[in-house]
Amino acid sequence: MSMPLESVPFSELLRQPAETAERLSRTRAVRLRRRDAADLVLMSADRADAEGEVVDLTARLLANVVRRDPALVREELATVLPWVRFLPPGDVEQMTDQFVATAAAGVSLGNTAAVSQLLTEWRHTAEIHADPDLHRVLAAPSDGDFGPVARPAGE
Repeated sequence: MSMPLESVPFSELLRQPAETAERLSRTRAVRLRRRDAADLVLMSADRADAEGEVVDLTARLLANVVRRDPALVREELATVLPWVRFLPPGDVEQMTDQFVATAAAGVSLGNTAAVSQLLTEWRHTAEIHADPDLHRVLAAPSDGDFGPVARPAGE
């Protein structure tokens, strides 16, 4: 079981930096909540290095397992990511291939954001397949391209 992640307002770090940093002795990281921007995570450099090493090892190990026994990884994905069960078999194969390739590429760059994006996209695809009404609407033939979409107001 992983250590809990504490969450505090960003202003607490500014007002009490030593006390906020001391929280790292009892948690793996501290989430700094911000009102007008994305939250930040405060973590010790040693822990960040260790977690990066584990991610690197896991990605390389997974890539090797997939090369040797792709069926095993496809089978296990449904256990690790239960929503995979909603994907058609061909999509599971495609997702597995993309996941392994993207994870290996991301680790080689030291940036796994693309892996997170890939999983988000496939999870949304599974959500569509899980809802028969939504799938029917989205899979229905269309009259072609509906043209450019206007940018939402305020962006």
